Amino acid sequence: MSAPASSPVGAAPLTLPVLDEVAQVPPAPPTEVRRRRRIGRRAATGCWNALAVVLSVLFGFPIYWMLITSFKTGADINRLVPQFWPHHPTLRGFREVLGDPIFRDDLLNSVIITLGAVGISLVIGFFGALAIARFRFAGRRVFVVAVLLVQMIPLIALTIPLSLLLDSYQLKNTIPGVVLSYLVFTTPYTVWTLRTFIANIPRELDDAALVDGCTRWQTFRLVILPLVAPGLIATGVYAWILAWNEFVFANTLLVDNDKQTAMVYLLIFQSSPTHGADYGGLMAAATLTALPVVLLFAAFQSRISTGLTAGAVKG
Repeated sequence: MSAPASSPVGAAPLTLPVLDEVAQVPPAPPTEVRRRRRIGRRAATGCWNALAVVLSVLFGFPIYWMLITSFKTGADINRLVPQFWPHHPTLRGFREVLGDPIFRDDLLNSVIITLGAVGISLVIGFFGALAIARFRFAGRRVFVVAVLLVQMIPLIALTIPLSLLLDSYQLKNTIPGVVLSYLVFTTPYTVWTLRTFIANIPRELDDAALVDGCTRWQTFRLVILPLVAPGLIATGVYAWILAWNEFVFANTLLVDNDKQTAMVYLLIFQSSPTHGADYGGLMAAATLTALPVVLLFAAFQSRISTGLTAGAVKG
């Protein structure tokens, strides 16, 4: 066997580089890192703000167009080149709509139906949510899932069964019948929403009240109800929007003009032979119909914000 080859005489021995001697890239100073992060956060904030402005314009332009159209004359509305500001503002559309007795009756019907539906659904929903959040009983989870699934059913799928059911009890084409039908979609919403607010209240407060000598009713009235009041207001406002904007049930279950709601009035106004092309009056009626919701939000804005943040922690 041949001997292993040896390095030539006088040659320097081969050595591996030591890891500590490898040139290291010096880290960036802390001030530079903070500056880069600050620039990145500012760029991200600017992008999100720009996206918010674009979405606000897209969602707000139909409302703006409805408002300015309600103040335009018929000639300005039918111009080939659209006007983004009324050059000849007029209140003719508002006078015509407010002078219509059918609109006043339908607006009053909307207020009565919405108040009835929201009030009943808040009472039922509050006690139902209290039972779900505070007590353990057989079928509790099934009930919670059922409440969630009911909200996924489209209202148009329930129109014919509800119409036949109310007709059998002589409640079709009546305001109480429509109020009961509105409970189909307002009550599950209130139960699901109020459950979050009640679950956010510590149980220790109930136990402390009972230890201090309060009864169950006093615990409910003095402890739970005041703490969940912002949630009741926020839930009531959103339930009001659901009931106020409902169209399918009202258009199907109410036949007489003096019993219909404001949403149905807009359809009748548009399809009537005398007002069919009166787009200024139609936009004025739409503005007056949307005004109660805007006023409601303006009146309870702070309480709505408090209620939403109070129920966003625990559920």
